[in-house]
Amino acid sequence: MPLSPLYRPATHHQSLGDGFFDRVAAADFPQTLLRFRNDRHAARIGLDQLTDAEWTGHFGHFAPLPDTLQTPLALRYHGHQFGHYNPDLGDGRGFLFAQLYEAGSNRLLDLGTKGSGQTPWSRQGDGRLTLKGGMREVLASEMLEALGVNTSKTFSLIETGESLMRGDEPSPTRSGVMVRLSHSHIRIGTFQRLATLGDEAGLRLLVDYVIAHYWPRAADHADPVIGLFGHVVTAVARMGAQWFAAGFVHGVLNTDNITLTGESFDYGPWRFLPVYDPRFTAAYFDQTGLYAFGRQPEALLWNLARLAETLVPLTDTEALRTALQTFLPQFKQALTGQTLRMLGLVPDATAQSEAIVTQFYTALRDTQAPFAQCFFDLYGAGDPERLDQSPLAGLYAQPVWQETLAALRSLPVSPLAVSQARHPYRARREPVSMLIETVEALWHEIDTRDDWSAFEQMVRDIRLMGSFYAPHFAD
Repeated sequence: MPLSPLYRPATHHQSLGDGFFDRVAAADFPQTLLRFRNDRHAARIGLDQLTDAEWTGHFGHFAPLPDTLQTPLALRYHGHQFGHYNPDLGDGRGFLFAQLYEAGSNRLLDLGTKGSGQTPWSRQGDGRLTLKGGMREVLASEMLEALGVNTSKTFSLIETGESLMRGDEPSPTRSGVMVRLSHSHIRIGTFQRLATLGDEAGLRLLVDYVIAHYWPRAADHADPVIGLFGHVVTAVARMGAQWFAAGFVHGVLNTDNITLTGESFDYGPWRFLPVYDPRFTAAYFDQTGLYAFGRQPEALLWNLARLAETLVPLTDTEALRTALQTFLPQFKQALTGQTLRMLGLVPDATAQSEAIVTQFYTALRDTQAPFAQCFFDLYGAGDPERLDQSPLAGLYAQPVWQETLAALRSLPVSPLAVSQARHPYRARREPVSMLIETVEALWHEIDTRDDWSAFEQMVRDIRLMGSFYAPHFAD
């Protein structure tokens, strides 16, 4: 294996001890056909020089990478699922495969799997992932990254040659194994498990670990536990605002799906909004709309309250409550800034900007305008010539949009909107979008003809969009 100078392995998670995980083995798959490899992010952890054979050896057969975890770890956690506490969770079809440091940021990253076989936490499941589910995860993570969301990255997708039976889609269906690159797999549910077991020593150990490896500045706080909780509240509020501006519905905001780094991950029944609809849900099984688009901030806040409960034995309850109360103001501030960035305007936290952003979303809701197209058209506060050529030209002539355009044009245009005006992405008449119809069409070509060309072109299109927006999201 050719080792890049950027390859910096780690084994830190093992230091928590055997009470935090189970050592497991990967399934032995009948085939390993490489369908997607993320060389952009492989380069950042020194793995881009792997040949395809070496890649499938590590991410299909799970031969250990040098000097990191030599045995996969299925992580233990509990969690609230749709409001009901479940003590029987844990990594049931995945494991932590490796830890490495990212070049440039020096962040500790995990390589975790999905569909890699049964573990002690499989709960009668087969531990497998459908190939369609893996494809959807690639599309979700690529799209969210391009739209400025703090997200895990789909690192690898390999078809494994098994036929899976699933009740929620035509079966039998093809199988795959996926690897995710993520900034920690420690979840709110990891803390909940220890609290439920009454393991205060374990909670203190986990708090110290998370501070040391993910939020070191929390150690400077007078009370590091409160410092840590404050950082998590801020990160989760920012993630929720990024979802909102992207028109993204995660679908399953259980406490085991919220990490302590505030990084979006684990994409199952996700959807992007066709039009602004607070009641829009992603999961067919979310019968009450608990995790509908407009209720996602509420769900995130509820989850953070559950994290606060686990920390009560370690710190002051009132200080936890005070930190939790900052969630909504931080969410609103982050949403204002994220929306203005995506519209090519100067992000700020003034009351005027917040009111104009609210006016923009109200116009989207009241006119049921296509969500992605409006963001695309109104970039830079809406160039009149572009608006005249838009598929929505008639819509923008309505009084509600004339008033909204005037409000947006009262804000300063970002210098980036000028420099990015000639970007190839702006030559398009319509934006890259990822509605469910698009996903199904891409899968149809794969499933019926084994034709991956449309999927591969979509990834290229998404990355073109990402290169357009990236300067706006750079800190």
